[in-house]
Amino acid sequence: MKKFFRILMWVVISAIFVGTFVYLYLNSKTPEEVYGKVIPERADIQRTTVLTGKIEPRDEIEIKPQISGIVSEINVEPGDKVQAGDVIAKIKVIPEASQLSSAQSRVNNAKIDLSDCQIKYDRAKALYEKKVISREEYETAEKNLNKAAEEVQAADDAYTIVREGVSKYNAKESNTLVRATITGLVLDVPVKVGSSVIQANTMNDGTTIATIADMTNLIFKGNVDETEVGSLKVGMPMSISIGAMPEKNPTAVVEYIAPKGTDTNGANSFEIKAELSLDDTEGLRAGYSANATVTLEKAGNVMSLPESVIEFAGDSTFVYVMTDSLPKAIYKRVPVVTGLSDGIKIEIKEGIDSTATVRGSKM
Repeated sequence: MKKFFRILMWVVISAIFVGTFVYLYLNSKTPEEVYGKVIPERADIQRTTVLTGKIEPRDEIEIKPQISGIVSEINVEPGDKVQAGDVIAKIKVIPEASQLSSAQSRVNNAKIDLSDCQIKYDRAKALYEKKVISREEYETAEKNLNKAAEEVQAADDAYTIVREGVSKYNAKESNTLVRATITGLVLDVPVKVGSSVIQANTMNDGTTIATIADMTNLIFKGNVDETEVGSLKVGMPMSISIGAMPEKNPTAVVEYIAPKGTDTNGANSFEIKAELSLDDTEGLRAGYSANATVTLEKAGNVMSLPESVIEFAGDSTFVYVMTDSLPKAIYKRVPVVTGLSDGIKIEIKEGIDSTATVRGSKM
């Protein structure tokens, strides 16, 4: 019995040894490389670039008051549509003490002059009726009286303007009424009732009452890298995709390429603007992110191969063309002249014909 187990143990050890040897031998053999086969085909190839940017209105106007004061009324909210000339806010004037005092003094002086002219007119009228003075002197007194009366009205109106910002005789055109200067959509109203505002002058830009834009005239504004800006030209078409509204796919035409680049995160880029062509602007909002796809180059009906089968060596390119298939495939390294590439397919200009069988990717 012991002899049987001893023999069995040596058989097992021998089997393990032989199995290990066979395993190491099989693994030491280099596996045969198997490649796919590719035939050149005719295709349309185009090189495109994708620009990131935003949808913006061409005309975005900041409405500022023509007089300083306090906002007493706001008639619009963001999202409202307005017509040019609509009153969007009213300003309550807070007059300066010196200006108010000067205007009041002018009123008082005008009234004094009017009283003096009235006395002189009454005297001239009485003398004229008695034929003591000439008609010319009487008419001069009458004219001076009328001028004095007019001055009182003007002084009083000036006082009202200083105190309230509103003319008695032209209230509709008052500076206290802030009006929309264009027809469009109200994008923002950064002030509230009670806010202090100042008019624009040479020292400051003034307070913005509202921002209005014409949302029927939109543009795509984006940036292009300096390596591709040379391929862009004014008038080139592009297709736009809007992330927030994937159902809308407007087209656009490049109308502006910045002559000077800007440094953005260490890369030099150039601003571009493109006129958007969209029949329905309903739902579009200023500032929506968008991508623009521009075709930089294209070649139609050219011989092509998958770019993955091309071997790049410096400035040269090669493919492996099958010269024999039996007993196994034999390939020859052949130089080729390539053209336009879209990252998947590449144009083959010279080196092989359309009947060649090219070694593909390793399987």
